[in-house]
Amino acid sequence: MARRRALTVCSTPGCPALTPAGRCDQHRREAEQQRGSARQRGYDSEHQQRFRPTVLARDPRCVCTDEQHGHGTPCGARSVHADHWPTSRRDLVAQGLDPNDPRHGRGLCGPCHSSETARHQPGGWNR
Repeated sequence: MARRRALTVCSTPGCPALTPAGRCDQHRREAEQQRGSARQRGYDSEHQQRFRPTVLARDPRCVCTDEQHGHGTPCGARSVHADHWPTSRRDLVAQGLDPNDPRHGRGLCGPCHSSETARHQPGGWNR
């Protein structure tokens, strides 16, 4: 028999709803609407055809060295995400720079990318 996870209170302050993890369904939907679609966030065909493949070809292994992820040297797992770094895509656009220039990216594995996104993205889990 599979073990079921205990319910916890929604992580949105003031919400009493019980959920298996994180936010309740209502607050999860609201966060996704605030975040916008991938296209609304600027991840268009140029991102898919120029930025992502070039970054992943240059960094086939995760280059994250964040000690909070449990490693101080490059992670080394297979890169699956082209992450804008050290400046976010939003800040690059605000500065008038090309956010699809591969110089502004690094290759990250899934867990490192998720940790970085949760920590730095407005409207995400770490508001």
